[in-house]
Amino acid sequence: MKILIIGGNGTIGSKVTTHFSEKNELIIAGRKSGDIKVDISDSKSIKSMFEKTGQVDAIICIAGEAKWADFNDLTEEDYYIGLKSKLMGQVNLVRIGKNYLNQSGSITLSTGILADDPVVKTTSAAMVNGGIHSFVQAVALEIENGIRVNVVSLGMVEDAYEKYKDYFPGHNPIPMTKVVNAYIRSVRGKDNGEIIRIYD
Repeated sequence: MKILIIGGNGTIGSKVTTHFSEKNELIIAGRKSGDIKVDISDSKSIKSMFEKTGQVDAIICIAGEAKWADFNDLTEEDYYIGLKSKLMGQVNLVRIGKNYLNQSGSITLSTGILADDPVVKTTSAAMVNGGIHSFVQAVALEIENGIRVNVVSLGMVEDAYEKYKDYFPGHNPIPMTKVVNAYIRSVRGKDNGEIIRIYD
């Protein structure tokens, strides 16, 4: 398979990349590193990326940002960070990327536990994650050419535990093997319109 992984050099992305690199042709895209540079908050950048990749069999996005801050401190502009990057960035990957997917290809987006179990300082991030969940369920009803669209929603992953543990008191870190398996399920399985939750 020819697989495009956006964010393939990050904490989660690097583990996913290692797995899929064994038997597939990979193209890694990222804002700062990778085979191709892309800013998913800019639809023109996304279009340029796909013009370079050509047709692919699968698209995996493990990228996108949102502002973490106390609700009372969040400005309208702060909300737009998540709306433009993590939400519309991934929506545009589907909207544009479907034209570069081979028959019966797949698109895997990424969110997290905040959509269902938010913690403090995550009003913006939780809103964005929930929006992506609804988008995936709806777009699966209409997308053509046998294309499948799913989203992997993860709890706090093992490799980010030290960085985020204070935000998630009492949460069990998700083993990276479970994390990788969620992406395998989306790419290799037959799920469509699924929120693949790995929270424990």
